[in-house]
Parts: sequence; structure tokens; C-alpha cells
Amino acid sequence: MISLAHAQTAGAAADPTGGFMQLLPMILMFVVLWFLMIRPQMKKAKEHKALIEALAKGDEVVTGGGLVGKITKVGDNYVTLEIAEGTEVTVQKPAIGLVLPKGTLKSL
Repeated sequence: MISLAHAQTAGAAADPTGGFMQLLPMILMFVVLWFLMIRPQMKKAKEHKALIEALAKGDEVVTGGGLVGKITKVGDNYVTLEIAEGTEVTVQKPAIGLVLPKGTLKSL
């Protein structure tokens, strides 16, 4: 009976890495997740924030809903778009998805 107890305790001390090898796959999965999903999303959000802050009167933009127009007024949280001659709509700044090159509206 004493020999059985001695054999059981000897197996637990045989792991020289201390269990680090069991955590290594989890750490590698987190690193891959960071570089493939989280980092590109943060970069895209930073670019969109810079686009929103740079909006100015006269810019031609496309909203997230597909409206195309020219900015006539810029407020703190809203912009006013002229989508047709004499027709203006007010949209939130984060709804702006893309700033078009100057003169694009004339070609549409």
C-alpha cells in the first residue's frame, strides 16, 4: 500500500513546464484574434472618426442609407444635406459613410 501512494505522487512532479504549455494555445488564439479582428476594426473606427471631424460645407457625401448630397450646414451632431435643388434633409454625422470627390454630383 505504501508503494502505491509513492507512485501516485511521483507523476505530478514530473511536469517541468508548470502547466504553461496548456495555456499556450489560448494565448496564441487571443493574439491571432487581436491581429485579424480587433485591430482592423479599431483602425476603421479611427478613420471614420477623422472623416466625421473633417466634414465641411460644400462636401459631397454619401450617407449610410444611400442618400447622396452636398453639405449645406455643419453642426455639432448633425449636418444638413441638399439632396435635390431646394430639398434639404438633416442627418446625424455618424450616418455619413463616404466623402465623394468634388464634382461627382454633376456627373450623376
